[in-house]
Amino acid sequence: MTQTTSSPTILFIAGHWLGAWAWDEVLEHLNAAGPRAVAMTLPGLDANDPERATKTLDDQAAGILGELARLGVSEQHPAIIVAHSGANAPFSLVLDRHPELFGRVVWVDSGPVATGSVFAPDLPEQVDELPLPPFEVLGQQASLEGLSTEVLERFRERAVPQPGPALRQPVELVDDARRRIPTTLVCCSISGTQVRELAQAGHPMFAEVAELDHLDVVDLPTGHWPMWSRPGDLAELIRAVASSSD
Repeated sequence: MTQTTSSPTILFIAGHWLGAWAWDEVLEHLNAAGPRAVAMTLPGLDANDPERATKTLDDQAAGILGELARLGVSEQHPAIIVAHSGANAPFSLVLDRHPELFGRVVWVDSGPVATGSVFAPDLPEQVDELPLPPFEVLGQQASLEGLSTEVLERFRERAVPQPGPALRQPVELVDDARRRIPTTLVCCSISGTQVRELAQAGHPMFAEVAELDHLDVVDLPTGHWPMWSRPGDLAELIRAVASSSD
């Protein structure tokens, strides 16, 4: 892999049920051209971890910080984070606690969460984990546009249930410095225009977007999993973002 010393590290974090493997096609495109791009699996989403169902958002945030340390990310060498979908909760915690570690955040069909947010507040305590639902149910919650039968079969085969404690934990944020990090929203299943309108209207899912100091909005029309439906286009977009952040 060709890389210059000035190239920022790009860390990819996938959403619910997914591990580092979800980014394979995007990384193939990116790493052929230079940026130092790696993906991680959040604690709780490693199928080989016998304690995965006990993991909290704090555990996941600690996992992200551990990976950043392993990669040599620091205030002097900040990273670019690419966070997809439900990775927004643990990464919002990390961004709040250590904003100095990041040069830019790229949210892929996602966005920062507001303090007090809980993904599944009504999930009973006795539920240890939340498996990937049937696709006819999932498709009512998020767009499956652009995903072939083969991709869906791979998704089903490799998906790992979400740990219940992480889904029930509120996100507590205290440092407004998180809002000063340059941010790019990659809008796929919802257009950038719609996202801006919802943010300005105070919609709880997008209210935090309205508080960002430096925001770029880019449309990449497809379903909720663009790393599979448009991996090359997503890689080119992230490469451009990384180049502008050098």
